[in-house]
Amino acid sequence: MTTVMTRRADFPLLVRQPGLHYLDSAATAQKPAVVLDAEREFYETSYANPHRGAYALSARATECYHDARTGVARFFGLRDAACLIFTRGTTESLNLVATAWGMHNVRPGDEIVVTRLEHHANFVPWQQLALARGAAFRIVELTPDGRVDIDLLRHAVTPRTKVVAVAHVSNALGTITPLGEVAAIARSVGALVVVDGAQSAPHMAVDIEALDVDFYAFSGHKMGAPTGIGGLIGRREILEAMPPYQMGGDMIEVVGDERTSWNVLPHKFEAGTPNVGGAVALAAAVRYLTSIGMTEVRRHEQTLTAMAIERLGALPGVRLYGPDATRRSGVVSFTVDGIHAHDLATILDQEGVCVRAGHHCAQPLLRRLGVSATARASFFVYNDAADVDALVSGVRSAQTLFHGPRVVSPGTPARPATASR
Repeated sequence: MTTVMTRRADFPLLVRQPGLHYLDSAATAQKPAVVLDAEREFYETSYANPHRGAYALSARATECYHDARTGVARFFGLRDAACLIFTRGTTESLNLVATAWGMHNVRPGDEIVVTRLEHHANFVPWQQLALARGAAFRIVELTPDGRVDIDLLRHAVTPRTKVVAVAHVSNALGTITPLGEVAAIARSVGALVVVDGAQSAPHMAVDIEALDVDFYAFSGHKMGAPTGIGGLIGRREILEAMPPYQMGGDMIEVVGDERTSWNVLPHKFEAGTPNVGGAVALAAAVRYLTSIGMTEVRRHEQTLTAMAIERLGALPGVRLYGPDATRRSGVVSFTVDGIHAHDLATILDQEGVCVRAGHHCAQPLLRRLGVSATARASFFVYNDAADVDALVSGVRSAQTLFHGPRVVSPGTPARPATASR
């Protein structure tokens, strides 16, 4: 198997810009050539509207779409591919559940539980659903190192809890949530478990059957696929009981003057002309990740994350947020004393280092941390030690620019990563 360390050569944008250190994969990942080739080949050889044409080209497009769904389902260990709904991504998937399921099942006096880690896409829809339905909205706080406090979750979930919505991996801290423990707590009261998998699907092996959750949402563009394609995996019995999210196109069975019946899964939730090219490209992306091996992806990113935490933590004035490298994905969030995260990102950009700066669509979390913004470096299969070197060098340059020369003693121990001041 080719090692991850050589994978930069698979990504045309990075090949064309050899001095670029792309450390913003938690926002979106670069695209390998095999994905770009697969999408282009589909449009050049097999493009037509699927499902609706009796001619051979439409049949070929339909087959491509079906095969893409089967391939993506297999990547997640999903045996029933019809329970994979193609969407535009995680945000649409979570809104689909909150709307189609939530508006018909949550009642006044019920409770919806989320965690302080959540991305806005897995926080705001549930908050707004609670407001619309008269339900209580509970936020479970974190441990001092930025993990979901399981004891607090256990106390927050009651017989009135209808939904527990949780990020598998935090986009802001990289924290990995123990879904088995979360699911067991939710199951004890019959609550639905909804998982934001945007940051786990690209970076670790996900066996949906073993996770024992009700819904799992993910985004293709974080996995090396194009934007505008992702999915929602749900339990068949729940999906079949839910009303459609959008109307029109192939999601209908029969349209009468007074009533309309719905198509079978997955078409019931895929209104309009589907993004077949995106689905084909997503299938190519998961084949690419499978060729590397998700265990190897995880190992590689964990190595880089530990390296970045140690070296950034050795710099004076750098504060790290989140748990140790064994409990997080390839995300490192930090602040530098006296330098705003946006200024730091601008200086890093001048040295060819791309990091994200801001609240990372996690304002409730950063508010709890007592900061308005952090800088965030995030890793994927194309990163290596040179990217960490460039990041650390860029932070030193920013410190010199803002504060003058500083000396960091060799062997200075890393500062402990923490989620609180």
